[in-house]
Amino acid sequence: MDQLIPIEGIEARILLIRGQKVMLDRDLAELYGVETNQLTRQVRRNIVRFPADFMFQLTREEVTNLMCHFGTSSWGGTRKLPFAFTEQGVAMLSSVLNSKRAILVNIQIMRTFTKLRTILASHEDLRKKIEAMENKYDTQFKVVFDAIKSLMSPLTKEQREIGFRKG
Repeated sequence: MDQLIPIEGIEARILLIRGQKVMLDRDLAELYGVETNQLTRQVRRNIVRFPADFMFQLTREEVTNLMCHFGTSSWGGTRKLPFAFTEQGVAMLSSVLNSKRAILVNIQIMRTFTKLRTILASHEDLRKKIEAMENKYDTQFKVVFDAIKSLMSPLTKEQREIGFRKG
């Protein structure tokens, strides 16, 4: 029972909101095997453990954007705005949800965050190596380096939009 949840299942639940990698309360509750209201109740009882850099509540606009992004029309009748937990907030959850499953799930989540940091660091190293090669070689390879850079750069808002535009 060392690996309760595959890392891939956790990776899919890590979102980038407000420039931070976070997990939503409902996803965490599902992973921990508790109801979302039980998780948030424990958080509220221990709110001093969750400063703004550990947890924040999404705005209505952020929830709408997420629903559009995931193609859902509703989130099961959610009335309250969800909480988003940063890596530190997720780590703190293990102290307020004191069950064996919560501890095991937290270990997997921390491993996943570490794996994502490693991947991002290697991506940065690769970018630096390409730039060094670009500086070393003359302009005949400029087209190749520009193509590689465009593949490595994050998509702009216009590139991420899917659907039709009214003319």
